[in-house]
Amino acid sequence: MTSFTPRIDARTPAAIRLPPGQIVTQKWPVLHYSHVPAIDKATWRFEVSGAVEHPFVLTWPELEQLGRQETVCDMHCVTRWSRYDNLFEGVPVRAILRLAQPAPHATHVLVHAEPGYTTNLPLEDLDRDANLLATHHDGEELTPEHGGPVRLLVPHLYLWKSAKWVTGFEFLDGDEPGFWEDNGYHMHGDPWREERFGRPDHARMRRGPRR
Repeated sequence: MTSFTPRIDARTPAAIRLPPGQIVTQKWPVLHYSHVPAIDKATWRFEVSGAVEHPFVLTWPELEQLGRQETVCDMHCVTRWSRYDNLFEGVPVRAILRLAQPAPHATHVLVHAEPGYTTNLPLEDLDRDANLLATHHDGEELTPEHGGPVRLLVPHLYLWKSAKWVTGFEFLDGDEPGFWEDNGYHMHGDPWREERFGRPDHARMRRGPRR
């Protein structure tokens, strides 16, 4: 039987709940580059590679056997909206880390997702109890527009780090920019430090990604 861990409350204390420069919304805006991919669970795979003791590939049924967790959190988008009190459900990221056993020299992870998307994370930011491979939001399956059937959830960073349509973790011995990081976004993305941009050409993000 699939195990279910207690609900994790990752919301920030009220005194500092809204990061600087953000506006609270009741809506969940749909934002992404490129198209919404059509993903078949029957052929979906999640690959763990790089600097780990045990690289592996999961099918959808194998993912579902790794246990379930609920995380209550706020979401903060780099485009300046925040949405409070979201209830996500999915597989704890730490279940993946336990299977993979990152090597001692692994310091960062490059997250892979459809369609050819990547984003980078320090391992210490990925290895948190609130983080999920999320499949549900507020009791409903994630829609394709919001990253379904499965997206990464890293609620303490800007939402672009919570990659939609996730397909794998590549463990690295150094930091490597992903898609938006290579096009001007910050390498880390802490909302409370307003780590929005990582290079002086902020206008690039209004023009669209580098080609």
